[in-house]
Amino acid sequence: MVEIDVEYLGDLHCKVKHGPSGQEFITDAPVDNQGKGEYFSPTDLAATAMGSCIATIMGIKANEHNIDIKGMKITVLKEMMNQPYRRIKKLMLDVIFPHELNEHDFAIMKNVIKTCPVTRSLHPDIEIEVEYRFEEFN
Repeated sequence: MVEIDVEYLGDLHCKVKHGPSGQEFITDAPVDNQGKGEYFSPTDLAATAMGSCIATIMGIKANEHNIDIKGMKITVLKEMMNQPYRRIKKLMLDVIFPHELNEHDFAIMKNVIKTCPVTRSLHPDIEIEVEYRFEEFN
């Protein structure tokens, strides 16, 4: 079990502390919900969690299958909705591999979306769209 401590600082800011590492950061409400947008919002962190979880699980699978994905990048776009209540409507992921993968390796990487613990924990009403691309970096 992991302990995460949250302290409300006022002005819609919270200090969050990760128990095992002691790392801390500040959150803020987004501009469209009375905040200043100075830091990650809680829903930004949900989107961040999904993107970093997918990258991490892809890294684990890549290590298991000797697939080189170093330099892979994931951009997550988050869309909110306000009716019937405020929540995340859609998360769109743009996954860019540093080079083309063969069909077998690409299938392994694509399957990670289904096995990511964060993705599995999200409400099924949240739409998830994923685009995969290959790019040669020089």
